[in-house]
Amino acid sequence: MWERGRPPRKPRPSPLILPASALVSPPPPRYVFPRSLFALAARIMPSRRPSPVLLLLLALALALLFLLLSPSGPSAARLSQSFASTSAVSAASAPPSPIKIYLYDLPSKFTYGVVRSYMSARAPPGSADVGATLADEELRYPGHQHSAEWWLFKDLRRRGPRDRPVARVDDPAEADLFYVPFFSSLSLVVNPIRPLAAANASGAEATVAPSLYSDESMQDELVEWLERQPYWRRHRGRDHVFICQDPNALYKVVDRISNAVLLISDFGRLRGDQASLVKDVILPYSHRINPFKGDVGVDARPALLFFMGNRYRKEGGKIRDTLFQVLENEGDVIIKHGAQSRVSRRMATQGMHSSKFCLHPAGDTPSACRLFDALVSLCVPVIVSDHIELPFEDVIDYSNISIFVDTSKAVQPGFLTSMLRRVSSERILEYQREIQRVKHYFEYEDPNGPVNEIWRQVSVKAPLIKLLINRNKRMVERGTNETDCSCICSIPSEISNSR
Repeated sequence: MWERGRPPRKPRPSPLILPASALVSPPPPRYVFPRSLFALAARIMPSRRPSPVLLLLLALALALLFLLLSPSGPSAARLSQSFASTSAVSAASAPPSPIKIYLYDLPSKFTYGVVRSYMSARAPPGSADVGATLADEELRYPGHQHSAEWWLFKDLRRRGPRDRPVARVDDPAEADLFYVPFFSSLSLVVNPIRPLAAANASGAEATVAPSLYSDESMQDELVEWLERQPYWRRHRGRDHVFICQDPNALYKVVDRISNAVLLISDFGRLRGDQASLVKDVILPYSHRINPFKGDVGVDARPALLFFMGNRYRKEGGKIRDTLFQVLENEGDVIIKHGAQSRVSRRMATQGMHSSKFCLHPAGDTPSACRLFDALVSLCVPVIVSDHIELPFEDVIDYSNISIFVDTSKAVQPGFLTSMLRRVSSERILEYQREIQRVKHYFEYEDPNGPVNEIWRQVSVKAPLIKLLINRNKRMVERGTNETDCSCICSIPSEISNSR
């Protein structure tokens, strides 16, 4: 009888008696690989019919497993290497951390005070000193080709997060570099206050008031102020940055600051032991004429070649007089002698905007703002300056936007004009398109223009500066006649010992 609710018990099977030979363990059966993944899935699945979706997922998982374990498939090591490579590429593509820069809080006379002195020197006799009544933020830097010092100073003073290669820090202990914001180029051109004549009734000679401004004194006072700062003394100024865009700026103290990074536009007045491409940064001059607003084209540019500037210069600039003699009788060439003025700038604007090529001969030094006036005018520069250095050459190929001519060939009668007339209109358009692509590098008013690029160039110097600082910690004192094998100019021992 069955118990209520329970099925009947199955009878127990009789014990099976095996011979002794059967007690030896047989070899394990050879595993037979299923002919298909679905057969394998059916073997390991329960006896009841599985869901087709479940079978498909299981087959895909097994296929991936066999792919990884097969000799021809990617191994785990290869996969790890692939993932590591992907991570490395992602890390390399990520923007580097900005270099930390400290802006020295110089006494105002070295910054805004220079602007006030300039305004006072240019004011008509007897007029009120407008600069003395204006707040710092109301002052305007005069229109000048060396205005990079103003743009960099104002950029560092602005607060807030920005995507740029340097980040200003308020704690000098955190800084990688130190920026010295002296307006050295403007200081150089500040004329002394006009003499005050006071003739008396007896006809005595006019008395002359002493000068109230001296650029040389300002240079000395600046370096004396810096030499009292602990971060200057720490590495003798090697991690400091000065701007001296005018070729004569800081000329009196340049030997005392030659360890530092110099922001310059020209090597024309500097010796090899004072400046070099390795440690310093080349800046573009600020253009003086209005940029061309139209599109590329040659039809609205009837003149072949344009130049306007001082005909008579010193040193390498003497070539200008020869070029005047060679070019002034060419019918489609405009070449004029003229000093800087509002009238001459208007004439230069009209001439550059209506010419295919603009001549850039060397002046007293190899470079000048005229080159950058031409570029913002989409006028292809013809550079006759054998020793010129150009800004941002790691990102700009100047052979795509300019024509370079050896001085010895340029002075040959007929050479320049014959060469330029052979340049096709299509080639001129190619020059103009490339100029249009890169001209933001020469427009300081552009938010993504030369200011950001200058900071990028400065930030590139930081690892080299760190290398030299660490290297100097273990170097023995060298003799005064030995060459510094680092190929970076250093303050000579006789100068450092004399202070």
